[in-house]
Amino acid sequence: MATPCHSEAVRLASCFTDRGAATWSANLADLERLPGAAFPGSTAIFFRLRPGVILKAAVKISENQVIKERQNVDSYFNIEEQILRLLGPHPKIVSFLGPHPSGLLLAEASHGNLQSYLYKHSYSITHHLRRKWFTQAVESIAFVHSRGVVHSDLRPENFLVHGTAPVSLDLWLCDFGGSTCEELALTADKLPDSGFFNPKPPWKSTYTVDIFSLGSVLYAIVTGHWPFRKSTLPFASVEEMEEYEASVDANFADGKFPNVAGLLGGDVMLGCWDGTFSKASEIMAAVEEQVI
Repeated sequence: MATPCHSEAVRLASCFTDRGAATWSANLADLERLPGAAFPGSTAIFFRLRPGVILKAAVKISENQVIKERQNVDSYFNIEEQILRLLGPHPKIVSFLGPHPSGLLLAEASHGNLQSYLYKHSYSITHHLRRKWFTQAVESIAFVHSRGVVHSDLRPENFLVHGTAPVSLDLWLCDFGGSTCEELALTADKLPDSGFFNPKPPWKSTYTVDIFSLGSVLYAIVTGHWPFRKSTLPFASVEEMEEYEASVDANFADGKFPNVAGLLGGDVMLGCWDGTFSKASEIMAAVEEQVI
């Protein structure tokens, strides 16, 4: 199914106004719901309104054993909309197409999120494509930080893969509901998941939190798996996931990091983890200098 390139997404965005977005059907039952495996999220479900246009709709009740109203969901969506408006169009950021009565309208990425893509295609991704994604991931964070935004939830699931396989695929950074922006006085008090988070205090949403997470994202792009995890497949059980979380948190807390010797951009990953880099712009400069 055709999905828009960045320039087409920008053109689509210009066609949406607050008034125009309200003309879209607010009846979610009439829309095509996208599979949760490809579009996961605890505060949102996703629908395709038309080719190239996704509705990210708020989930306000739990879908677990206990049905209850979810707190802060509207706040997350409000933060995400404000952040996307502040960032504006950028080739490495998902395009915001306008508001919707049930959520946000976003450009659809042709190949879903990066984590799902790594699960399915880890062994067939070329060195050239990994190198390209490595640079694009750094570029997206450098841009976001230059606009005064801390993403605060960086992981492969929050990058989208768009384009034509196998080598012309690009990354879009997405999911800004947990972001922090001092200029807009926005904070969702969100922190990254284990494996992408430095468990040493202080536990605050800062640029350095993103930089540490970026090191783990880059590691996943290059190796196909998370830090201190060998499997390139999803966790088989909650127990396996919890065991991993405890193990990786302990290693990071002790200042222990994966062996990156010989890996593409290994010194950049290590610099993100060990505090060598304090700014995303420094990482971008290092990548450009090394011609990653």
